[in-house]
Amino acid sequence: MEIILKKNVDNLGYKDDIVEVKPGYALNFLIPQGYGIIANKSTKKAHEEVLRQRSHKEVKVKEEAQEIAKKIEATSIKIGAKVGENGRIFGSVNTIQLSEALKAEGVDVDRKSLKIVEEPIKEVGTYTGLANLHKEVSAEFKFEVIEE
Repeated sequence: MEIILKKNVDNLGYKDDIVEVKPGYALNFLIPQGYGIIANKSTKKAHEEVLRQRSHKEVKVKEEAQEIAKKIEATSIKIGAKVGENGRIFGSVNTIQLSEALKAEGVDVDRKSLKIVEEPIKEVGTYTGLANLHKEVSAEFKFEVIEE
């Protein structure tokens, strides 16, 4: 069954992609959750028109995403965490803390577009993060977890 995605779906595709999925996945999850619509002749035609109108704006959005990626890669991020006697962190570091640290450095990135490569983080050290800013632009960056 063909579906037009209305939102980015991990391990499936990005917004406005037309993907082939099993009918149960489409009818029981994607469509009820608002992640996609059925791709029939009329919706495909409307989708093509929307993409055609949006194509000139897409170049500008991609350039902005590349600028943000350069800023992210150039920043050095430090996240403070409470540490126990044996060097382990109370709790763990998550994407909300990463987003707030980036915002403090002057780069505003949505936490949903951030991903921590070596999850879960339970110890002090240097780790790698990934920011998916656009379907063609992503930035890999290092961040350090330090003792508060």
